[in-house]
Amino acid sequence: MNDSVKLPDDDDGVAILNCPNCKRLVRWEPASEFRPFCSDRCRLIDLGAWASERYAIPAQTLPDEFDEHE
Repeated sequence: MNDSVKLPDDDDGVAILNCPNCKRLVRWEPASEFRPFCSDRCRLIDLGAWASERYAIPAQTLPDEFDEHE
């Protein structure tokens, strides 16, 4: 899924993305301090979601190589 949006009047070649939290448009350039987020608030909301385990990266359960019962 690609959230980048090229604005019609944006001729400088800078990508415009949606903030992952609030969906505001964010220019992908060094001046955008909190990219890919639009603000420190959105960045902290996302960090809190990871810290509270609302987000998780799925993992496979691997067999225990050191199982003494086998």
